[in-house]
Amino acid sequence: MKQILTTLFLITFLTGFSQKSIIGFSVENTNKQLQLEKSFEEKLNATNLDQWMQKMAAEPHWVGTEFGEKNAKWIKNQFESWGYDAKIETYQILFPYPTERVLELTGPNKYTAKLTAVPVEGDPFTAQGDALLPSYNAFSTDGDVEAELVFVNYGIPKDYEELEKLGISVKGKIVIAKYQGSWRGIKPKLAAEKGAIGCIIYSDPEDDGYGQGDVYPKGAYKNKTGVQRGSVMDMPTYPGDVLTPGYAATKDAKRLDRKDAPTITKIPVLPISYEDALPLLSALDGTVAPESWRGGLPITYHIGPGPAKVHLKLAFDWKLVPAHNVIATLKGSEFPDQWVMRGNHHDAWVHGANDPISGMVALMEEARAIGELAKKGQKPKRTLVFCAWDAEEPGLIGSTEWVEDHKKELQEKVVAYINTDGNGRGFLGAGGSHSLQAMVSEVAGTVLDPQTKVSVKERRIAANMVNGGDDSFELYALGSGSDYTPFIQHAGIAALNLGFGGENGGGEYHTIYDTYPHYKRFKDPEFAYGVALANTAGLITLRLANADVLPLNFSQWHSTVSRYLTEIINETESMRKDVLKHNTMVEKNTYQLAADPTKHIKSPTKKDRVPYIDFSPLQNELVLLNESITEFEKTNTAVLSSKMRNELNKKLMKAEHMLTSEKGLPRRPWFKHQIYAPGFYTGYGVKTLPGVREAIEQKDWKEAQEQIEILTSTFKSFNTFIKEMNASIK
Repeated sequence: MKQILTTLFLITFLTGFSQKSIIGFSVENTNKQLQLEKSFEEKLNATNLDQWMQKMAAEPHWVGTEFGEKNAKWIKNQFESWGYDAKIETYQILFPYPTERVLELTGPNKYTAKLTAVPVEGDPFTAQGDALLPSYNAFSTDGDVEAELVFVNYGIPKDYEELEKLGISVKGKIVIAKYQGSWRGIKPKLAAEKGAIGCIIYSDPEDDGYGQGDVYPKGAYKNKTGVQRGSVMDMPTYPGDVLTPGYAATKDAKRLDRKDAPTITKIPVLPISYEDALPLLSALDGTVAPESWRGGLPITYHIGPGPAKVHLKLAFDWKLVPAHNVIATLKGSEFPDQWVMRGNHHDAWVHGANDPISGMVALMEEARAIGELAKKGQKPKRTLVFCAWDAEEPGLIGSTEWVEDHKKELQEKVVAYINTDGNGRGFLGAGGSHSLQAMVSEVAGTVLDPQTKVSVKERRIAANMVNGGDDSFELYALGSGSDYTPFIQHAGIAALNLGFGGENGGGEYHTIYDTYPHYKRFKDPEFAYGVALANTAGLITLRLANADVLPLNFSQWHSTVSRYLTEIINETESMRKDVLKHNTMVEKNTYQLAADPTKHIKSPTKKDRVPYIDFSPLQNELVLLNESITEFEKTNTAVLSSKMRNELNKKLMKAEHMLTSEKGLPRRPWFKHQIYAPGFYTGYGVKTLPGVREAIEQKDWKEAQEQIEILTSTFKSFNTFIKEMNASIK
C-alpha cells in the first residue's frame, strides 16, 4: 500500500511539474497558446531584418525628407501585403533646419570650428556630402552671441553647485558642457537659468571616444570629428509639436506664434566634436577643474571664465514639415474593440541603422509572422495595431500628435502599448507599468539568449547580480525618451519599453556613423538579437491579445510603489542629516580651515533646514490598498464565466487610467500626474512617485505635501476601483 501511494504521489508530482501555465490563460487555452507561440517563433527570420535595414537605412531620413516619406510608404505596403489594414496619418509639425552655424575662438588666439564629420574608409554612407543633415541641436533658438567661455562639466545641477562653491558665475558667459550625465536639453536650460547667453555641448573622448575603445572605422567608438545631433526641446514642459501644446498638429490646427512657444530654448546651443572642443578648452585658464570633471583630452582641464572668448552664431529655417505615421491594424476575432498596440519610430537624424531601424525591423518581422498565422486562421482575439512613428527624434512628435488626436478612443480601447527603439547585442532591458511585470518576467523566461542559450531572463538576472543587484527580475520605471511617453504620461495607458544591449557599445549615436556597415560590424552582426527582440515583444503582444483575463498583477505593482515611497522617505531623511552636518561645519568654520588659502574658494553659507514631511496619509492608503489587492489576487479567474471574464477585462483595461490625476505634475502642465514620469534631470527612467520626489529635489516643501495629498487621493480612487472589481467577481 505504501509503495502504491508513493507511486501515485510521484505521478501526481511529476505531472504537475511538467504542466505549463500562463498568466491570464485557462488550462484549456494554455496549450493552444503555447503552440501558437511555437509557430510564431519558427517563422522569425533574421535575413528579413538584415535586408530591411539595408533598404531603410540607405539614405538619411529625418522628418520631412523625401526618403523618410518613401520609407513610410514602403512600410505601409509591407503591412498590407501581410494582411493588415494600413494607412498613413500625417501631421504638420514645426521643424528647424540649420542655415547658419558659426563657432569661433576669438581670443586669446583664433580658431574656427570645422563643424563637419569626416567620411571613413570602408563606409560609403558617411560620404554622402550635402545629403547628410548638418550637426546641430533641434529647437535651439537663433542667436548671435560672443562672450568668455566657462567649462561646466556635464552642466547638471550638482555641477553648478560646485561652481558656486568656487565663486564662479556663468552670467553673461557662454558655457561648454560635456554630453552625457543627463538628457541634453537640461544643459542649455540650466545654463540659461544661471544667466548664460550661449551653450556648447561636446562629446568627450573619455565617455564615448578613444577612452572607451578604438574609434571608427577601426572600432565602434566616436572619432575626433563625430558629433551627436539631438533635440534640446524643453520636453519636461511638454513633448510633441512646439506650436500645438496638448492638441494635434493637424493641417488646420491653431498654432502658437513661434516667439511664444515655451519649449524652444532661451539661448543658442550647438553640439561639436572633441576635435573642435580641444582648442576652446585649451584656451581656458583659471581654476583647475575638479578631478571628477576631467575628461580624456590631453590637456589640463580649466574652468575659466576666460581668457578664452568665443563667438557663437546660429540661424534656422523654421518651417512646417509633414510627419508620416504608419498605422497598421489586424482586427481581432473576438474583441475587435480591445487594442494591443506595438510601436517603433522610423525617422532618424541621419541613416539611423541602430537608432531606430534595428528596432523597426524587429517590429516588422513580428507583424509579418503574426500576419502569416492570421492568414492560416490563427487570428488574435484582440485587435493588434502596429505603428511606425515619424518625428520621434526632434521631440517624440509623431506619436504625441497621434495620441493627442485619438486620445479619447485610445483610452476606451487600448489594453497596453509596447514600445521598442534601438536594439543591439547583450541583455534584455525592460521597463514599464509594474502591473505587467509578472507577465513580462514569464515571457522573458521562455525566450533563449542567442549567445548563451539560457533564457534572456536568466542572463538579465546574472548581469544584475554581477553588478551588485539581487536575483529578481523587475521592470525599471519608465521615464521619457521614446514613443511610450504620450501613452503612459498623457493618456494613462499601460506601457512597456523593450530592447537588448550592453555588449554593443559605440559612439555612433546620432552621428553620420550610425550606418548599416557600423551596425553589422559592432552591434548585432547576425541580427540574432533582432530576432530575440521580435520574439520577446511578439510573445508579449500575443499574450495580451489572446489572454482570457488580461495578465495584470497588482501585488507586484504595490510592492514596487511601496519601495519607491521608502526610498523617498530615506532620501529626505538623508537630506536632513546632510544639511544639519553642513550647517554645523559652517558654524565651526570647517570648510575654510580645510581649504587651500591660495585658491580663494568661496566660503559656504548655511542652507535652509529640511522640515519633516507627513508621509503617513500615503503610507496608510497603501496599507489599505494592499488588503484589496491581496483579496483580488486570490480570485481564481479560471472558474469565471465567459461573461464575467469579459466584464472583468473591460475594468482591467482602465486600471492604469486610475493611476493618473488631471492635476498634473508640478511645473509640467501637459503631463498627467503619474507614478512614472520623465527623469530628465538625472537620466531617463529614474523618477518614481515623481511629483513628490521632484518637489523634494526642488526643496519646495509645500508642493511636496500637496503632491502627497494628490497621490493619496489617486491611490484611494485606485483602491475603490480594486474593491469594485472584487465585488463584481464574487
